[in-house]
Amino acid sequence: MKKIFFKGAFYGLLIVLVLELVVRGFHLTKDYPVRIIDENKVEKWQPNQNGFSVTGNRRQNFSEFRINNSGFNSYREFAPSKEKKEIALVGDSYIEGFHQDYQFSIGNKIEKQLTNFEVYEYAYAGYDFADELNLINQFKDDFNLIDYVFIDLKFKTDLQRGEYTVIPDRMNLETPFYRNLRKFKLLVYLNSIGITGDLKTRFRELVAFKIKPNTTPKNENKLQEVDEINPKYLANFNKLVETYNFDKSRFVLLLEKRNTPNAFKNYLKVNNFKFIDLTTDLETSKRPTTLIYDSHWNDNGRSIVANAIVNYTRQLEFKN
Repeated sequence: MKKIFFKGAFYGLLIVLVLELVVRGFHLTKDYPVRIIDENKVEKWQPNQNGFSVTGNRRQNFSEFRINNSGFNSYREFAPSKEKKEIALVGDSYIEGFHQDYQFSIGNKIEKQLTNFEVYEYAYAGYDFADELNLINQFKDDFNLIDYVFIDLKFKTDLQRGEYTVIPDRMNLETPFYRNLRKFKLLVYLNSIGITGDLKTRFRELVAFKIKPNTTPKNENKLQEVDEINPKYLANFNKLVETYNFDKSRFVLLLEKRNTPNAFKNYLKVNNFKFIDLTTDLETSKRPTTLIYDSHWNDNGRSIVANAIVNYTRQLEFKN
């Protein structure tokens, strides 16, 4: 019996080792760049990191990222000046673009058409409107030199708070415990395809000796109708733009119909906020504009967004 146990343990470890080597050799899981909170209390990536982002259990998406000196995924360094013309893109994972090689980012696509501009991508997964405006404020010396600032805004998810505070939950992922866990690529891979999450759920249910009933009301997670405007979110928007002295002359919001009530767009028009509605360009494309497995823009979608920003910038330049 003892011999069988030791043989089972040995072959089990051998299988785990082989699987670990397979995951590493075929790069089946992503690299995790290190997060930091800098001296200005801005959450971003630790500068000067490289790696690969992998999504899906069959490497549905495999792309390289590059974190620059400023702590953002970009093909270039940020060096605004009075002598040059610059555009800043501020946003979350949609702008950040870990789903595509950093050389083919939205900023790069813009620069190829606006050859007299440099484009800086200040984007970080999870940013909301408070994060974005706080970032601009903390680096205002740089942003004051930038000609146009395009800010991605999702009304239904980015306006749930009216003031900026550091969110500690994301930084908990940088504890020594989680950093050491991420060194085991097989474990990271199993987690990415949902196996470890399911096991954790089953374990909690066994400990409780019952299946936890679903107490969530059926309509709790239902998205608000497009034409309705959440008064709390609108109040948060107004509080943030007032707190951070939102510059209506240079700042342009990027919006989409799927997460922006029509009433909010009307409110922006009445109050002279500049914005680009990307909806028509994205919806009329003959090719898919999002990834297969989630709503992030694919290469075609990112090209469409870049073209919209290019056209809008040319209009602004013509008026000026």
